[in-house]
Amino acid sequence: MLKDEVAKALKVVQDGGIILYPTDTIWGIGCDATNTEAVKKIFALKQREEAKSMIILLDTDNKLQSYVREVPDIAYDLIEYAENPLTLVMPGAKNISEALIAADGSVGIRVAKHPFCEQLIQRLRKPLVSTSANISGQPSPQNFNEIASEIIEGVDYVVDVDQHDTTLKKPSTIMRLAPDGRFEFLRR
Repeated sequence: MLKDEVAKALKVVQDGGIILYPTDTIWGIGCDATNTEAVKKIFALKQREEAKSMIILLDTDNKLQSYVREVPDIAYDLIEYAENPLTLVMPGAKNISEALIAADGSVGIRVAKHPFCEQLIQRLRKPLVSTSANISGQPSPQNFNEIASEIIEGVDYVVDVDQHDTTLKKPSTIMRLAPDGRFEFLRR
């Protein structure tokens, strides 16, 4: 049951562990976005250089101002009206692990529209790290069956939700958004 899986994942994340979980896009590797040790475990598992930042997931856009100094008004409209999952990269990141903040001070944030993510983030009361479930440089898995065994074995918990869903998923659209509302697409 979803509630049970949320409870199990919550315990792992609160204890500083990393999880493999379904999102509204592709499967992700995640942890508590305020826990630097946990974030470093994900970099190690992905064999990813720490200069390449990872995004955070929120359950609702009204929490944006908790993690970004200045949220442009247009951010709320972009999130509300985006046809596909949208990650916004905004400057002025705050209240998250330094390991997640890019050299320019920005962070990528997506409001996840997936029941598991929404419930876990709500109960955690903190953002959840999300990065594709692959070794850095390898293709992103489009469903659970494509995730490498070293990733599955390298996390502390594999969430038992949507594992049998073979729908091919793709990563979110990524848009850089300046405080004045100017934006550019980084990935469509």
